[in-house]
Amino acid sequence: MLKPEFLKMIASLDDGRFASLAETLTETAPEVSVRLNPRKFSPAGETPFPEEPVPWCEGGIYLSERPKFTFDPALHQGVYYVQDASSMIMGAVAAELARRLAGGPLLWLDACAAPGGKTTAALDALPSGSLVVANEFDYGRAEILAENVAKWGSPYTVVTRGDTARCRAVGEVFDVVAVDAPCSGEGMMRKDATACQQWSAALVEECVARQKEILSNVWDALRPGGYLVYSTCTFNTRENEEMVEWLCGEYGAEPVDMEFPFGIDGAVGSDLPALRFIPGRVRGEGLFMAVVRKPGEWTPREFPGENTPGKGRKGTGKRKGGGKAPEIPSEVRAWIIPGERENFLLTATENGLRAFPAQWSDLLSLFLKKLQVISAGTELAETRGHDVVPTQALALSTLLDADAFPRVETDRETALAYLRREAVALPRETPRGFVLLTYGGRPLGFVKNLGNRANNLYPKEWRIKSIQKS
Repeated sequence: MLKPEFLKMIASLDDGRFASLAETLTETAPEVSVRLNPRKFSPAGETPFPEEPVPWCEGGIYLSERPKFTFDPALHQGVYYVQDASSMIMGAVAAELARRLAGGPLLWLDACAAPGGKTTAALDALPSGSLVVANEFDYGRAEILAENVAKWGSPYTVVTRGDTARCRAVGEVFDVVAVDAPCSGEGMMRKDATACQQWSAALVEECVARQKEILSNVWDALRPGGYLVYSTCTFNTRENEEMVEWLCGEYGAEPVDMEFPFGIDGAVGSDLPALRFIPGRVRGEGLFMAVVRKPGEWTPREFPGENTPGKGRKGTGKRKGGGKAPEIPSEVRAWIIPGERENFLLTATENGLRAFPAQWSDLLSLFLKKLQVISAGTELAETRGHDVVPTQALALSTLLDADAFPRVETDRETALAYLRREAVALPRETPRGFVLLTYGGRPLGFVKNLGNRANNLYPKEWRIKSIQKS
């Protein structure tokens, strides 16, 4: 049930494009859409869903109904991401900004990143070798973000947790900053009854104050001449057009026209070159997006020593309480595909081993010092006493050399049992040690074959906790 105060606010916009919004939010069902992972799904392959493309997203597909995604192993393998079609516009924005900043790999900050849809969309669209830093304030949501980023499989990521105020400390290093700001959630009212119930004019003003704080924090981390992408999932102008106008007035930000050919609605009551996704007028939920540029001259980034291959450094970290982090076993390098081994530095962390893009290693040191990093690159292994155990992140990473492990293909029932962290029976001839399970020919995860049984190594926090009912 839409609140009278909300309906009054919509009417006050005095814009005919919202004439049927209330009816759309209350009388129609949300669209269902997914975005395919280009690193794990070949466009030449068989589409896992009926093909009805999202116009502004290569790899975006509308579905006629909502399947039980939880019980599809491909979702957990990172083959696709369930995402509202409106939000998929981030990929088109990232691709266009990369075209305008035609200087090679870019450094992208997703300041309010959970659960990870816009982060992974940016990863797909940016030039090869670009690094995405994804931050989330809330502890629980940050863990979900790290899981989704790991499943997507790109090693060119850093996931951090904490207040955006920390971003000030890193200085002007990011070429693009994306702020999908916490908002009053009006655009989610068709999908989420809670968004209807919690809405109030007071909530809008609380969000406005929070958004200004976040934008002020991240502005100091943006390079001169770089771009800031601002988005919300709400309709009112206080959190949208007026927020962008405030940013322009406060910091001299310059509005940017993305010149997209998709026929998406523009700003409300303003000449800003913004994008408005209005349910009923577009196949997706409510979304506002605008891009601004920071004054100054942008220059392509230089990578000191970028032609120096990574030679797999020994452990550089320290354990808490003192003492060296563990040495890196030589066999771990063989877990990475041969074409990438020299492009990544292997370092020991407090609890395991990490592979990180060599060309970004200097900035990683800065992030480890100034931000609360919870994952970086591909977390290859955990150290458990004297054992080095390959991680689920490695299993799903594009760095994985699947030939480094014995492999066992599973059927759907076995794959779901694995994802519930249940015992999995292996063929008798399976070698002992770490074994890579696959499903549909793609990596699913690791088990450790002890001969008489196999230990399921799927992360406890990721496991499927429900049983599919027939």
